[in-house]
Amino acid sequence: MKQALAWAVVCVMVLSASIVMAGKPATPESVKGATVVDDAFVKANHGKIKIYDVRKKAEYVESHIAGAISVPYEEKSALAANFDASKDHIDLSKFPSDKKEPVIVYCNGPHCWKSYKTAVTLVKAGYTKVNYYREGFPSWKAKGYPVE
Repeated sequence: MKQALAWAVVCVMVLSASIVMAGKPATPESVKGATVVDDAFVKANHGKIKIYDVRKKAEYVESHIAGAISVPYEEKSALAANFDASKDHIDLSKFPSDKKEPVIVYCNGPHCWKSYKTAVTLVKAGYTKVNYYREGFPSWKAKGYPVE
């Protein structure tokens, strides 16, 4: 009986997680003018290129990529590639003044739109070396890479 109950709880948890993820569309796999990077790129450039965490401040405080800089993206626009950036806010003054300096932006994986929208916004603002870490913090943490 206990095994059946435990199995039922696990099934409900998996189903609930699937429903939540299904509710948020995945971000596009590319950003015009930016480079989509993977875990290996971020790990190889950790400490060499500034990394920006654009999740909510509370998420950053809880845990983040070691050395990442918190610049929360305040999102009100639709979860769509053609989002209306005027509905959102990010403090671009927190990014390098030299728009040729490479940056890495991340949030909570392919269903988190904040890093996608940040990458688009940075490209539109004239940044030329924007690296969009689409897999984001969940992937970094799962690999056992340094977090704070």
